Amino acid sequence: MGEIKVSPDYNWFRGTVPLKKIIVDDDDSKIWSLYDAGPRSIRCPLIFLPPVSGTADVFFRQILALTGWGYRVIALQYPVYWDHLEFCDGFRKLLDHLQLDKVHLFGASLGGFLAQKFAEYTHKSPRVHSLILCNSFSDTSIFNQTWTANSFWLMPAFMLKKIVLGNFSSGPVDPMMADAIDFMVDRLESLGQSELASRLTLNCQNSYVEPHKIRDIPVTIMDVFGQSALSTEAKEEMYKLYPNARRAHLKTGGNFPYLCRSAEVNLYVQIHLLQFHGTKYAAIDPSMVSAEELEVQKGSLGISQEEQ
Repeated sequence: MGEIKVSPDYNWFRGTVPLKKIIVDDDDSKIWSLYDAGPRSIRCPLIFLPPVSGTADVFFRQILALTGWGYRVIALQYPVYWDHLEFCDGFRKLLDHLQLDKVHLFGASLGGFLAQKFAEYTHKSPRVHSLILCNSFSDTSIFNQTWTANSFWLMPAFMLKKIVLGNFSSGPVDPMMADAIDFMVDRLESLGQSELASRLTLNCQNSYVEPHKIRDIPVTIMDVFGQSALSTEAKEEMYKLYPNARRAHLKTGGNFPYLCRSAEVNLYVQIHLLQFHGTKYAAIDPSMVSAEELEVQKGSLGISQEEQ
């Protein structure tokens, strides 16, 4: 149990990439935690937003691999925000603080929904250059919990954890998926009552994405064919909302493919970001491009051959 937590990769990551804490609101209790790795000269990095149960370090495998290729990557953990507008306002202030005009966003589940809401919120003065939406959704009503959204703040932590754990895979899983679930359960245990209650509130509060406001943003939809907390209807809705989106399908990987299928996820991220190479919105150090492109092409060739 807990294989990932004691793995050399995870310990190397924790030992080499510092966790920063930043306050951008008037309220001192609202603290953003983040890992910022890769070349600081990059002004349009890729930012990872976690699911309800996740902390910033659930993306450590993306940070290690992508920074090795010359990308600047930031993984975040949200402060306690109780509505989408408050989150978007706080996130905008964080980007201002980091002096980032535009960014690429990778959002997992709730993180993907918040990424879409932020793109919508800033559509008149765009801050989001592209989106990668992993196992994500566009309408909170799919969870059928909009009626309980206003009472999460009253519930004790153990009850909130039980609600979140109810969405984790309970069927048979392979060893890597089992390790990913163990790690996410461990991360979930590290979250306090207000953190969990606020995230569940954001996840279930009645809200949907308005696609006409963000239709010009390049999108990759990444989802898992196998068992995940997302219904087929929710996935179909995403395809309808973004008819021009690139689709990155993983055969297996459950709810947390970035942990248990990291090589595939990292490759799809690189393929998504390739389209910005050579522009001012590239997330990669220009001197690293040629070697990295060759590897991606080799990898994508391997994936397409596997699918055939």
